[in-house]
Amino acid sequence: MPLWRDRSVKVWTKGDDSPVSEADMRADAILREALLDGPRRNYGWLSEESCDDRSRLEAPRTIIVDPIDGTRAFLQGDDQFTVCIAVTEGERVVASVIHAPARNETFAASLGGGSTLNGKPISASDCKGLEDCQMLGQKRMFQHPSWPEPWPEMGVHYKNSTSYRMACVAAGRFDGTLALVPKADWDAAPGALIAEEAGAKVSDHLGKSFRFGQEKPEQRGLVCASPGLYPHIIERLSHLPGDLRSIQT
Repeated sequence: MPLWRDRSVKVWTKGDDSPVSEADMRADAILREALLDGPRRNYGWLSEESCDDRSRLEAPRTIIVDPIDGTRAFLQGDDQFTVCIAVTEGERVVASVIHAPARNETFAASLGGGSTLNGKPISASDCKGLEDCQMLGQKRMFQHPSWPEPWPEMGVHYKNSTSYRMACVAAGRFDGTLALVPKADWDAAPGALIAEEAGAKVSDHLGKSFRFGQEKPEQRGLVCASPGLYPHIIERLSHLPGDLRSIQT
């Protein structure tokens, strides 16, 4: 993997203070050339590292890409970064792949076809309650003073890539993950299908299903959890407003 653990890689800071590197830009160019070829030439394109071409709104299908999800992890030499691809048709995802190259893991799903990890079927956990569950997120989010009552004792872990968190829930490694800030479609779409096809439940914090293919490619928040755990998380979030920008993840 060129540029991984290469300290000479060029890095810039985007308007939201997140990093972007020459590796992100190279990956974006490679993926665009490879994916928008042949029968997919008329597909729309939406990528974190490309200008949003609104012609995607008229395309029969759109390819959504995060060339490197977890850029901070990539730049720090951590292996928990991913390359994420989803194909949408209308408002729904019909196919997706999350590839973690440094971990030799490839998660994939097709609508109605189940989810796999390196070609083998995966499924979400059977966790049914918050107490002692294994959650992916930042501890400070669960300790935020806006909660009416403390969260019960849980194992709280963190991984930089949003898509990888969702894939880990899909594989049953963890029971749930949530993000209480808006998430771009390139963060949410690839993992949403993989998690749902593995039996997990996915929505925004109000329990509303994601709608992709919109003019503003963004979801209000993210909840991804085993079917037994999901309603307990949604109940905990029910007092929160639709706009969660004041709560950090």
